[in-house]
Amino acid sequence: MEKFQELFSAYQNGTLPSDHGYIVSVFYHNNSTYTRYEVISFNNVKDIYITDEGLVFQAEGKKLYVMVEPAGWPNSHIEPAYRTDAERIPYRKRDLLDYTTRRQDHVYIGKEPVVTYTSFTVLKSIGQDISYVFYDHGDIRETILEFFRLSLWKQARVPQGDARKVTEEINQVFSRIVVSPDF
Repeated sequence: MEKFQELFSAYQNGTLPSDHGYIVSVFYHNNSTYTRYEVISFNNVKDIYITDEGLVFQAEGKKLYVMVEPAGWPNSHIEPAYRTDAERIPYRKRDLLDYTTRRQDHVYIGKEPVVTYTSFTVLKSIGQDISYVFYDHGDIRETILEFFRLSLWKQARVPQGDARKVTEEINQVFSRIVVSPDF
């Protein structure tokens, strides 16, 4: 079986996990390398259904956000929680780890996950945006971290050495969203 699959295809194929699952969504900015990542761990799925907005999971979830902001970004002075929908993550700068690359890009990583107790929605993919569901074959953490390293380097254009270091930072925070029986 695959290690990960496009989320909406997995839904249509009936291959979404009902317990102990992980979803990674990537949102690209149209004209720059500004990129937002949303990592969701979920458990105790009661129902999954599709709406006009996206895929709704009636489940417990923990979300971790990562954002790549290119050097000289015109809205860098605005708190990430107050930016436009295309640029927003639900954190203030004091709640983020800030990694500055050698090109002076900023990679922000949420220090703590955002917890949802009843339901969450994964937005439909528009344009280049995409969501993946990751399957646990015993190496889920390594698979997701390798996905991050490659995506940061190849899509978000973070220099390769910096992408490795950022992935190490994400690994430190990842333990806060790991799915366990007691969630």
